[in-house]
Amino acid sequence: MDRKNETNVSEFLLLGLPIRPQQQGLFYLLFLSMYLTTLFGNLLIILLIRLDSHLHTPMYFFLSHLAFTDLCVSSVTTPKMLINMQTGSQTISYNGCISQIYFFILFADLDNLLLTAMAYDRYVAICHPLHYTTLMSKELCILLVVGSWTVNFAYALTNTLPLAQLSFCADNTIAHYFCDVAALLKLSCSDISLNELLIFTVGVAIIIAPLTCVLVSYIRILSTILTMSSTKGICKALSTCGSHLSVVSLYYGTIIGQYFFPSSRNSNIKDIIFSMMYTVVTPMLNPFIYSLRNREINKALQKVLSRGMFPSPS
Repeated sequence: MDRKNETNVSEFLLLGLPIRPQQQGLFYLLFLSMYLTTLFGNLLIILLIRLDSHLHTPMYFFLSHLAFTDLCVSSVTTPKMLINMQTGSQTISYNGCISQIYFFILFADLDNLLLTAMAYDRYVAICHPLHYTTLMSKELCILLVVGSWTVNFAYALTNTLPLAQLSFCADNTIAHYFCDVAALLKLSCSDISLNELLIFTVGVAIIIAPLTCVLVSYIRILSTILTMSSTKGICKALSTCGSHLSVVSLYYGTIIGQYFFPSSRNSNIKDIIFSMMYTVVTPMLNPFIYSLRNREINKALQKVLSRGMFPSPS
């Protein structure tokens, strides 16, 4: 490789969304409203779980962490995108780009492990209801969450540290609305074989292993439901895991669509669309999925609204 073609890049240019200039204002308002909805919805879920003692259970403990993670995933990319759309600026510093990649990987894949912990919780609740309080102890719940954070801290570092060692060519234009790993690797003048190997091996492991656990949990749940003789029991079991199954389908459906859907000449547009699902759409929808048909969440919301957010001074 000719070292003359390499340069010390101090910033990158984000091309943003593939939309026409006259449509910038409309899309800015659309994504701003979606981001604010994401913030409000997830903060409300966290607040309700904290305020209502009836929601101090393992399922809602995991849900509060999932809501926080969704809030963070959206906040890593969307505000920068909105600022660039508003100001017309396309730049992001080198350090800002690497940091954005690190936190995006951290929070995006943390969802994966939290959904796995929630699947195990639903499995215990339906298949071993008499031993639920023993199996899903407070210590185990904390261990699962701390373990999820620890694994993802290590996974994000595994991807980010080798990336920070790369040299970049004169072209510093990223065809995306945030610093995407794949888009950044295309700009490197260095040998990226190690980076690609880490992304493939570690990335597949951290997706396939949790997905396998989720599938096994739901296979066991389904087999248990099929043995139930009571229609009421079946409906209760289905309602117990319905919301979680919807979120799991949305999360893994996006992954399958992005990595297994045939690529075309518009593969960059495809990547942007699926990234929007990760960073904007899914974090916004999850609070609605968990609250619309959830009696406990609705009751908690009614309590808060009826007595006020904070107790009145005496």
